[in-house]
Amino acid sequence: MRTTFLILVCLTGSFATAQLFTKERLKNRENFDKQILTFGFYMGLNTYDYKFDYNEIVDEIQTETTVGFNVGVLSDLRINEYLNLRFEPGVAFVQRNLMFTDPSFTAPEQSIREVSSTYIQLPLLLKVSTKRLNNWKPFVIGGASYSHNLSSNEDNPDDNSAGQFRQTTGVFNYEMGLGVDIYLPYFKFTPSIRGVFAISDELVRDENPDSPYTGSVDSMLSRGVFLNFTFQ
Repeated sequence: MRTTFLILVCLTGSFATAQLFTKERLKNRENFDKQILTFGFYMGLNTYDYKFDYNEIVDEIQTETTVGFNVGVLSDLRINEYLNLRFEPGVAFVQRNLMFTDPSFTAPEQSIREVSSTYIQLPLLLKVSTKRLNNWKPFVIGGASYSHNLSSNEDNPDDNSAGQFRQTTGVFNYEMGLGVDIYLPYFKFTPSIRGVFAISDELVRDENPDSPYTGSVDSMLSRGVFLNFTFQ
């Protein structure tokens, strides 16, 4: 994801430089941002891990991250030239693998838990933009979101003793990111990168309070990075 972010920054910088120094500065979609309410859709990639806090000194749980996919729609309410309120409901498909270390484990499958999550995400965000420069406009964005995990396993009566890792269904987050609006002849294209940080504990404990999987964990919080491409 770091490489992807650097590529995004380089492409955005090249585009911005070309726009600033071109002799012909015709504005595409010149009146687009004057609309009170606009709609669009987005798609992109994500990568998630967990932040663990412990209630005792133990070997840390390791998280192996993978690249997931996300897609959604958006509605954008114009407040003024520089501020917009956005609602971006969507779905994110996430895969994480957890590696546990405990002397009691005798088989490899005991130390690994594959955690698949399908999040229905409901973010409400404030977008703060700069003044438009030819056909591009940088911005920062942030706000709060609620995620509903369809694959949480929360109500499963089995726990890690039966090979079942469980998470809470509902998660509250805060989000922050940056991007650039690029005005093309027929639509507005927006690449952006955003961090998503859970503020509510996502771990469902095992029945055994001394479980080698959950007994030493004080909290488990999701953290994600999204690379989105928006079309309006």
